[in-house]
Amino acid sequence: MSPSGADAGQGKEVFEKRCTGCHGLESEKDGPRLRGVYGRKAGAIPSFQYSEALKKSGITWDNDSLDKWLADPGALVPDSDMAFRVVSKEERAAVIEYLKQVSAQ
Repeated sequence: MSPSGADAGQGKEVFEKRCTGCHGLESEKDGPRLRGVYGRKAGAIPSFQYSEALKKSGITWDNDSLDKWLADPGALVPDSDMAFRVVSKEERAAVIEYLKQVSAQ
């Protein structure tokens, strides 16, 4: 359990059930690879074709930006390519904690 109360173990479960259809940790799928996403600038992986909107967003992925992105990608970056949402605030916090953990490895 992190200081924020989010559980990376739960985040891994949510990630594996809801995110791996489009994202991998180590390789691109329909979405970019996500190991190292925490602290990375949006649109920064040269081998992945991001939307122009996301590349120009200037976002660096942290707790706040990831929470907003997962809650409603189109509200954070209109004309981005991701439409999937994680409605539950608890699940978003857990996924973010998991991504933070795997980004540090």
